[in-house]
Order: sequence, then C-alpha cells, then structure tokens
Amino acid sequence: MSKLRLWGQPRSINVVKVLWTLDELGLDYERVDAGGKFGRVNEADYLTLNPNGLVPTLEDDGVPLWESNAIVRYLAAKYGSAPFLPADLARRARADGWNEWTSLTLWPQVQKIQVQLIRTPEAQRDLAQVADAHEKALAALHILDRELAKRPYVAGDELSFGDLPLAATAQRWFNLPIERPILKAVEAWYQKVKERPGFKRWADLPLA
Repeated sequence: MSKLRLWGQPRSINVVKVLWTLDELGLDYERVDAGGKFGRVNEADYLTLNPNGLVPTLEDDGVPLWESNAIVRYLAAKYGSAPFLPADLARRARADGWNEWTSLTLWPQVQKIQVQLIRTPEAQRDLAQVADAHEKALAALHILDRELAKRPYVAGDELSFGDLPLAATAQRWFNLPIERPILKAVEAWYQKVKERPGFKRWADLPLA
C-alpha cells in the first residue's frame, strides 16, 4: 500500500492542484475516487478524515490533511527542494501568497464564469453575473501581468509550488468562451507552465 493516499476525482480543480504537485515531486501514491459522481464524502469513514466532507483529502502514513493549498504547501515542504520549494524564505512566502491570492481573488471570479457558461443551460444563465465576474477577473489578471513582467514565474526565475494552483485556474480562463485581452506576461508564463508533464496530464482537460 502506498504511503500517500489521495481522495478525490480529477475533475475537481482542487484535486488537480494536488495531483500535479505529486507529479512534480515524483511521488508514488494511491488515489481513491471520491467527490462528484463518486460520492463517499458524506460517509462516516470519510468524515473522520475530512470533517468538511470535501475533496481533496491526503493521507500521509495515515495522517489526514485537507484544504488543497495546505496540502500543496505540505508536500512541497516535506518532499520538495529548491526551486520548487524556494530556499529563500521571502520567495517561499511569495509563492504561498500567490496560492492564497489565486483562491481568494482570481478563482472565485473564474469559477462564476465557468458555472454560468459551461454548467448552466443557456436560458438560465445570469449574464450580469458573468459580466461582473469577467470585469473582476480581468482586474486581477492585470495585477498578475504586471508582476510577471518582472520575473518569469510568480516566485522568481523558476517554477515553484506557487505557480501550480494559479496555472490550474489559468487553464479554465484560457478555455472559457469569453473575450480575453492580450496580457503578454501572463500568456508567456502560461505557455511555459502548460508544457509541464503534470499540467498536460491533470490540468489541461476539457471544461465541464
């Protein structure tokens, strides 16, 4: 049995973050389907691992961990090395800051657009919500573009754990049926990260 066990299904962006991190670190693990059509998350045994009843949950030697950004941080800290885990603490904090920024600032807006344009029947779509989320997402992406104009990756000159959640969100953005102004630094960064084998395997999937 693998030392690492991941509960989740790869259509979840939060599970994708962890799957890609595991790939970047070359770690062996067991994956158990949970969440979405697989259910299981409301069963008593799962709730003992993750009281929120959400995915992903990672078990490391039987110790359960939840919240995707926390898991990404944990894996990088325990199994990673520079540059994926920046040796400089300020750069490490910068990577972590972009993880939180993605979850709190960019992803909520991209998610609203995805839900409305991909998962909601056309007659039921809230186009005012789409327009508002699109405006807010663009404002956030302009911030990212200015920062990526200063350095090729979010924490410095090489890819770190801070790029992964952001790139998984960017994949949604670049595949949504919306207008996108050219943001040269964001697009240059995205072209680099999308060539990572873990991105191709886990993140670059049709939207659903």
